[in-house]
Amino acid sequence: MNRVLFATSEVYPVVKTGGLADVSGSLPEALCRSGYDVHILLPGYPSAIAAARKAGSRRKARFSIGQYDVSLWRTRLPGTAVTLWLVDCAPLFDRPGNPYQNDEGEDWWDNAHRFHLFARVGVMMAMGRAGLSWVPDIVHCNDWQSGLIPALLNSCHNRPGTVFTIHNLAYQGLFSWDMFRALGLPDSLWRLEELEFHGQLSFIKGGLVFSDQITTVSPGYAREIQSPEFGYGLDGLLRHRQARLSGILNGIDTRQWNPEDDEHLEFHYGKDHLKSKVQCRTRLQQELGLEVNGAPVLGFIGRLVEQKGLDWLLDVMPPLLERGCQFALLGSGEARYEEPLKRLARGWPEQVSLTLGYNESLAHRITAGSDLFLMPSRFEPCGLNQMYSLRYGTIPVVHAVGGLKDTVFDPSEAGMNAANGFSFRDPDAASFLEAIERALDCFKSRKTWRRLQANGMSADYSWKQSARHYGELYQEILAQRQPSLQA
Repeated sequence: MNRVLFATSEVYPVVKTGGLADVSGSLPEALCRSGYDVHILLPGYPSAIAAARKAGSRRKARFSIGQYDVSLWRTRLPGTAVTLWLVDCAPLFDRPGNPYQNDEGEDWWDNAHRFHLFARVGVMMAMGRAGLSWVPDIVHCNDWQSGLIPALLNSCHNRPGTVFTIHNLAYQGLFSWDMFRALGLPDSLWRLEELEFHGQLSFIKGGLVFSDQITTVSPGYAREIQSPEFGYGLDGLLRHRQARLSGILNGIDTRQWNPEDDEHLEFHYGKDHLKSKVQCRTRLQQELGLEVNGAPVLGFIGRLVEQKGLDWLLDVMPPLLERGCQFALLGSGEARYEEPLKRLARGWPEQVSLTLGYNESLAHRITAGSDLFLMPSRFEPCGLNQMYSLRYGTIPVVHAVGGLKDTVFDPSEAGMNAANGFSFRDPDAASFLEAIERALDCFKSRKTWRRLQANGMSADYSWKQSARHYGELYQEILAQRQPSLQA
């Protein structure tokens, strides 16, 4: 049985700020069911350490890295048999706020130190130097927070194979030259071909330059990031490594997200018995203070930031409100989007509900109770919410980019036998509104709407296929590395 160390900065249900947590909570378990021995490595945030203590876990190793005393806790990812290792270093990880920012939304000043230490622990585990009996064959790193692991492993003799997954290239882990020196990284890494990026230290380049294979979370995004528009200055490097770059579409946890037995819903339904979905809408309207009527409910769940197309959403809301549409909005982010949404909620109290922050249970009820789900993202590496909505018979309206284009098929292109939602190509509010209006026209036809719902709810969005593709990639890496390990 091949052993995989899965390094990530967040994992559901322990800690979550976005889709990375959902992937990190689901993919390792799917890989375990496929026959891999997967262990997750996670920073020891306060909530994670507290949960480990409550579960009766104990420290399994203690050591020092520079000025820091570090210990490793071994526990289980809640609800699974997957082993979870926590890097316990109180000065770096025992603090309030989310994994990357304080309560005021400012990046922690020492994020480079925090995730450099995390990387060094990952290297120790990878090379069997952490005092543990378990040593991986593959180290699978995720996003910039673990990007230094492949870079530091590169010079190690008989190292394991490495995979680096890009979940969002917009976040690169950029720090100053002074920080590079403060971390004590080898001078040889300060080169354009390695970790230097326009005079800054780039954590993500550690994964892009030094990993045996690079993946991202949809085939569409794998193509897009090789272009200047979506490459954030790294498109040339990604084109250079395109032979080692692949897009593997994310899956979703179909046990947590199942309208037939969702614990967050009062009423349940499936593709062959949709009657209770109307009851979900009524109950959502009641819960959110919206007028209980047959008006279409348009849901949105996500970060209130430019990437998610919030300016386009704000532009289309007034004309849609005028025609009676209702909005159920959940998320948090920048004040320039929160404030106008608050004004709309105050001005249209029976048609607009805005919940700031994140509420997992409410997210399920919005997904089930909405008629349309809006995802006008400027770019979207994969997206999970559109797959949740498809599974729940809630028709998505999306910008045709990245993973959204790979999963949502418009009637104008796919035909009604394959269509499951609506999309727009031009990056502007007018095109977004036109797609919504086409969806609302279809909403008037019960037969057409049921066809779209059936198409969406019939597809397989589980991690089974994705896990198989990752397994094939692991085997390819191991086969390529076997000669070098024997040398």
